[in-house]
Amino acid sequence: MRISEEGENDTEDVVAREFSLTIILNNQELVTLLCSPTDLKYLAIGFLASEGLLRGKDEIKKMVLDTKRGVVRVETEEGGELARDVLFKRLITSGCGRGASFYRAADATGQKVESQAKVSAPEVFALVKEFAQHSQVFKATGGVHSAALCHTKGILVFSEDIGRHNAIDKIFGECMLRDIPTDDHNAHN
Repeated sequence: MRISEEGENDTEDVVAREFSLTIILNNQELVTLLCSPTDLKYLAIGFLASEGLLRGKDEIKKMVLDTKRGVVRVETEEGGELARDVLFKRLITSGCGRGASFYRAADATGQKVESQAKVSAPEVFALVKEFAQHSQVFKATGGVHSAALCHTKGILVFSEDIGRHNAIDKIFGECMLRDIPTDDHNAHN
């Protein structure tokens, strides 16, 4: 039902879907993410990397995604137990506050960003226009966030998700798994 100043109107509408994805790292349940049901492998790898639990694609021994059960299992080279301060199941909400996170693990492995990338104002406006053209799920539903990795000539990688951080993690995971360099590029969200 749609309600406006003119009154009530029965109508069909497109809505964004929410999906629960549980990440199991080295046989230990780590987290359940509430997300859009697309690019789930990219999301899992991007999440693990952004939280400091995975440094590179070469650390991944095996990854199995079971979309029916909403589970992705990732085995890494180290395969050891997770540090006690990050080993507890967490639910990461799709909202902008992100619910909960493993900030201590990410901070411990963080690196200073040193980039010489420069983007001119006309390039930013062109990227914003291209970004809007890619945002098809947002146009249809109004209920997702978009993210992109860009260089001055355009968008390299694009993603949409109900969670803003998930959209960024999908970009990060895709870049890692497809060997797309992120140096001297910029992110739009």
